[in-house]
Amino acid sequence: MKLIKTIALVLMFIPSLALAEVAVIVSADSTITRIDAKDLERVYLGKSKTLGDVEVTPVNLENTHDVAAAFNRALLNKSSSQVKAYWSKLIFTGKGTPPKEVSSEADMLSTVAGDSTAVGYVDSGSVTDDVKVLLTL
Repeated sequence: MKLIKTIALVLMFIPSLALAEVAVIVSADSTITRIDAKDLERVYLGKSKTLGDVEVTPVNLENTHDVAAAFNRALLNKSSSQVKAYWSKLIFTGKGTPPKEVSSEADMLSTVAGDSTAVGYVDSGSVTDDVKVLLTL
């Protein structure tokens, strides 16, 4: 019985161990070389459109993606459902438009790589040479 409890406890933590750090990415051609987490938070909450002096277009993974949940928790200190509620309120009141959403990390990588204004995020293990990492969370 004790062994079963131990195994169950270990299995509970495996999903969180499988996810490495979240890498915030921009196109390899982007002029952005450094970002501040607070500035990035403002961009993803629709409070700013720039990082430094460069206008950016934030891109999100779908709300149900594990990397999106990790990003929301690490950067915005909110759960995915709290982020969804936040944007629903802004949309309803006409005060904002949420970031574009993509369905997979492969879509995120191709979207960001093909748009020098895009900023996004993927699991750090998914990063390719087509993008550059500006921050890890």
